[in-house]
Amino acid sequence: MEFKDHVCELLNTIDACQVFFDITVNFDLTKNYLDLIITYTTLMILLSRIEERKAIIGLYNYAHEMTHGASDREYPRLGQMIVDYENPLKKMMEEFVPHSKSLSDALISLQMVYPRRNLSADQWRNAQLLSLISAPSTMLNPAQSDTMPCEYLSLDAMEKWIIFGFILCHGVLNSDATALNLWKLALQSSSCLALFRDEVFHIHKAAEDLFVNIRGYNKRINDIRECKEAAVSHAGSMHRERRKFLRSALKELATVLSDQPGLLGPKALFVFMALSFARDEIIWLLRHADNMPKKSADDFIDKHIAELIFYMEELRAHVRKYGPVMQRYYVQYLSGFDAVVLNELVQNLSVCPEDESIIMSSFVNTMTSLSVKQVEDGEVFDFRGMRLDWFRLQAYTSVSKASLSLADHRELGKMMNTIIFHTKMVDSLVEMLVETSDLSIFCFYSRAFEKMFQQCLELPSQSRYSIAFPLLCTHFMSCTHELCPEERHHIGDRSLSLCNMFLDEMAKQARNLITDICTEQCTLSDQLLPKHCAKTISQAVNKKSKKQTGKKGEPEREKPGVESMRKNRLVVTNLDKLHTALSELCFSINYVPNMVVWEHTFTPREYLTSHLEIRFTKSIVGMTMYNQATQEIAKPSELLTSVRAYMTVLQSIENYVQIDITRVFNNVLLQQTQHLDSHGEPTITSLYTNWYLETLLRQVSNGHIAYFPAMKAFVNLPTENELTFNAEEYSDISEMRALSELLGPYGMKFLSESLMWHISSQVAELKKLVVENVEVLTQMRTSFDKPDQMAALFKRLSSVDSVLKRMTIIGVILSFRSLAQEALRDVLSYHIPFLVSSIEDFKDHIPRETDMKVAMNVYELSSAAGLPCEIDPALVVALSSQKSENISPEEEYKIACLLMVFVAVSLPTLASNVMSQYSPAIEGHCNNIHCLAKAINQIAAALFTIHKGSIEDRLKEFLALASSSLLKIGQETDKTTTRNRESVYLLLDMIVQESPFLTMDLLESCFPYVLLRNAYHAVYKQSVTSSA
Repeated sequence: MEFKDHVCELLNTIDACQVFFDITVNFDLTKNYLDLIITYTTLMILLSRIEERKAIIGLYNYAHEMTHGASDREYPRLGQMIVDYENPLKKMMEEFVPHSKSLSDALISLQMVYPRRNLSADQWRNAQLLSLISAPSTMLNPAQSDTMPCEYLSLDAMEKWIIFGFILCHGVLNSDATALNLWKLALQSSSCLALFRDEVFHIHKAAEDLFVNIRGYNKRINDIRECKEAAVSHAGSMHRERRKFLRSALKELATVLSDQPGLLGPKALFVFMALSFARDEIIWLLRHADNMPKKSADDFIDKHIAELIFYMEELRAHVRKYGPVMQRYYVQYLSGFDAVVLNELVQNLSVCPEDESIIMSSFVNTMTSLSVKQVEDGEVFDFRGMRLDWFRLQAYTSVSKASLSLADHRELGKMMNTIIFHTKMVDSLVEMLVETSDLSIFCFYSRAFEKMFQQCLELPSQSRYSIAFPLLCTHFMSCTHELCPEERHHIGDRSLSLCNMFLDEMAKQARNLITDICTEQCTLSDQLLPKHCAKTISQAVNKKSKKQTGKKGEPEREKPGVESMRKNRLVVTNLDKLHTALSELCFSINYVPNMVVWEHTFTPREYLTSHLEIRFTKSIVGMTMYNQATQEIAKPSELLTSVRAYMTVLQSIENYVQIDITRVFNNVLLQQTQHLDSHGEPTITSLYTNWYLETLLRQVSNGHIAYFPAMKAFVNLPTENELTFNAEEYSDISEMRALSELLGPYGMKFLSESLMWHISSQVAELKKLVVENVEVLTQMRTSFDKPDQMAALFKRLSSVDSVLKRMTIIGVILSFRSLAQEALRDVLSYHIPFLVSSIEDFKDHIPRETDMKVAMNVYELSSAAGLPCEIDPALVVALSSQKSENISPEEEYKIACLLMVFVAVSLPTLASNVMSQYSPAIEGHCNNIHCLAKAINQIAAALFTIHKGSIEDRLKEFLALASSSLLKIGQETDKTTTRNRESVYLLLDMIVQESPFLTMDLLESCFPYVLLRNAYHAVYKQSVTSSA
């Protein structure tokens, strides 16, 4: 209400003073006058669109009564205004009859500006608009115009002025042809205008409804209908062609200025014109895409809009970056040229009153005092006072009775307008960017904004410009106003969420492209695996022997590398398309290091990094191809090949984007060496550990697989039920090295700990068996030199087979661990040879008298590097955790000693087993009893380290008992009991060979070497006979 009163009062004062309006002369006065009228009109239209407006003011009045005890004095007037302005434009047409002269003069002054701005793309092209290189000789000349501020005036604003203005003073349309032409041109350009943000006004229907009730306006109504038809038919294509022209013009401008930023000085006007033109076209499209009666939908779907926005952002970035260059240029321009010319103009004025003279002199003095040193010193310039003085001067000199009339001194007005533009180039560059290129309107067209972004990503040629959308989110806060602070949070949150979504989608798209490339590269790298050369070798062998194999129609398999042979460079492969799309998208992600949106900093590259980490993690686990149901898993060597191919592709990303791929590798691969990753998901370490324990080693326990020391691998045994996998392909040296490469020292440590947990559970069961037989074993321990008593006691022992089976399982697990440790040592020796050799030196030079705790620390370090140790620290830790609270340390020690006794006296029973036959070819036994040697030595070393006993003494005792028991079967005559006696004898030799604590001399004292030699001779002879 107060605003309406002030506006009416001001308009009456302007009419009374007969103010002269001409946008080309008193630009600020005319522009602000027209803006005031349009703001007033828009406000009244928006007010009429509030459906519950009567109820709202009624509630307001009721609340006022309750608070103050009386109605608001202005309430009747406010209510009357609401009623009067039910049809706001009709009421305002009556209201503006007295203001018609001033308004029409201001609008008709646009005849030199608006038609020149509203040209077709072909006319722009012919005039080589915005081109810096069309006339190289004038490239350094400053861009000049008599109407400087009009050149970048918003077309949208001018159309509002013309359409609303001539509706309010419609009489002039019948009397002035210029006014009619302006109005028709504006009506043909658009079908709707923006009232406020996304609120639009359909101009043709509204104008027709207003004029239909006015007598004699049939001609105007026909004009409106013709213009509407023209707008529907031609406006879309005209604006489409303009956008097409502006894309190439802005690209040229941005390219030239990035190469020669110094041109921003003389050609600053071109930059702001380009930004303003592009902004107008984008806003027009946004407004009409939803509100145009579509005859040709293609004209309102611009898949290349991102390119135009991108070049706008590039120009804005140049202005911000090279602001000091422009300041330097225009400071010199103002002091060296503008001040001189203005001074001459002032001197030549025939009449110049004192007030005006003082203001003019202050202008000249302000400009003369400027120097380049101020720019170099970083001084902050502020010409707002000078611009306000010029505004005042326009008001003084535009009234009818002014001594100095601006209407008679147009050159002064034009010169001052140019000077004002130059001052803005020094102190108001940011404000100029907002004025000419603010696209915060997108905040209120979220759906259209997101749709444009999706179209941009879908079109490979446009994806390089997709960064324009997150950058647009930095504009949103400029649409906030200090009079409405509560919406800052709402708009700020929207800008953050949209920016986050755009960057996330860009990173996802890049990640998907990278994944597709990785898949292709993994397929190519898979073709180079050794298993694929078997067919080629067999074909070569068959060719030599002239054997015909295979079907005639069978196509010949392509050899790896065929994909690189190009017969025609025009042929584009899928990989080429992926690389092209990726390079385009990565250009966008890499375009800015970071952007600030509502005091939040976004880093596009970090989005890509985090997505790559997540996808790399999933891909590594996925490439293991672990199937819990069928217990299938990829061979470590094949997984390693795929992972390396994947990493090679990821490393190549550094050529496109400045990201630290090594950080991605470290984060992902280190997580894969743990049991679970950071998201709590299983890793390759847990998958392979589970598979080797639950599948491979379980089948060893079931007798389907044997450990072959000669091959250093586990091998399938011929059984009735064939296994679904070949154990050798998962446990030979190359596979174990690949596993060590994948899991690393941490992963191998986890594998070892899991193996040790299984061993500790077996040892716990063994201890229970010892406790069951404790009395018999105690007697046997002291009666090993009494054969008859030993035989009688042995018969009283229970669970002898169970003890041997459990010890064999322990031996198998330890044999597998030794393979894993050896592979780890080989891998680390290749990667960190100096560090490994230092650790070896530590281990090899531990003095014998060293405290066991210190020695165990060294052993732990050595074990982590894959080096074999006399005492296995992992086994010691696993068995230490078993100590029972109910049993005293002395009792525990006794059980440990008796366990060794139990194993020693049980060995002879192995001779009766058919599977206990020693095979020289594999250097072991098919039932894995050769693994007992490792089990006995490792378990003894660990147990007697825990119980602080003498390992050597206990092993000597074991050797005495074992040799005594085995010598006894030499005297047996039962062939069934002694069928594999020689093969079992060899176990003693293996135990001594394996032990760092026992020697052959010691064995000789217990068990004659001649028996061992004869045993070897017998098993080798038997082997030759059976093979023959």
